[in-house]
Amino acid sequence: MIPRLEIVRRLANQISLGRPIVGCGAGTGITAKLAESGGADLIVIYNSGRYRMAGRGSLAGLMPYGDANAIVVEMASEVLPIVRDTPILAGVCGTDPFRSMPTFLRQLRELGFSGIQNFPTVGLIDGVFRESLEATGMSFEREVELIRLAHEMDLFTSPYVFDAVQARAMVAAGADQIVAHVGLTISGSIGATAALTLDEAIQRVLAIASAARQERDDVFVICHGGPFDEPEVVGAALRRMPGVQGFFGASSIERLPVERAVTRQTQMFKELRLAD
Repeated sequence: MIPRLEIVRRLANQISLGRPIVGCGAGTGITAKLAESGGADLIVIYNSGRYRMAGRGSLAGLMPYGDANAIVVEMASEVLPIVRDTPILAGVCGTDPFRSMPTFLRQLRELGFSGIQNFPTVGLIDGVFRESLEATGMSFEREVELIRLAHEMDLFTSPYVFDAVQARAMVAAGADQIVAHVGLTISGSIGATAALTLDEAIQRVLAIASAARQERDDVFVICHGGPFDEPEVVGAALRRMPGVQGFFGASSIERLPVERAVTRQTQMFKELRLAD
């Protein structure tokens, strides 16, 4: 486990050097190992990573296919021993009605996690279903309280937020870093087919960043999802988003490269010819 203030110091140092904060969602141990080798500042593990690397869409993590909080504990044994010096955050389902969150957060800290993120999150749900979740106690406010509790326990907190109101609430709860989420990542075999345009995504991230900084000006703000898929796209977007300090990649760091590499490697073997 890496102390919260040490993580904050490291991230601030990256920004002072003009380098973006780069977080990586890891669904397997080898993803985590190679992300650290590539210089990731943060590694996050959560149930969707397991589903994603099993060839399913990331939204599988919001479906009743498994116990999200139990899955992240299972994944810990695969990831934590193989990562040497990069902070590992746990994706925590804050609306889980069958866990005492103080007890669960202590368990995660004892396992070696340095912080948390709110995932699975009801922030990805909208419409009547979302209204019903909010009305029956499975609300985004529960996720805000999760971040507040984790902050009080001195864990690093990096919550997803989807609009300005949520950004202010999470920063007020003590979030160290805000991840402005603009929807599922596009591209690849199981990526989203509908997403904001790049211009729309940039405007949403800027609005979230402005709201977050109105609450507390030292909070880190990074972006995630939607059209933010490839390094050149993210790089161009960051140049248009003053004050946005980095990027969190999940599908864009572990799924898309694997899809391309495995497909091409297999094709190259199939292009070989036998001796006459």
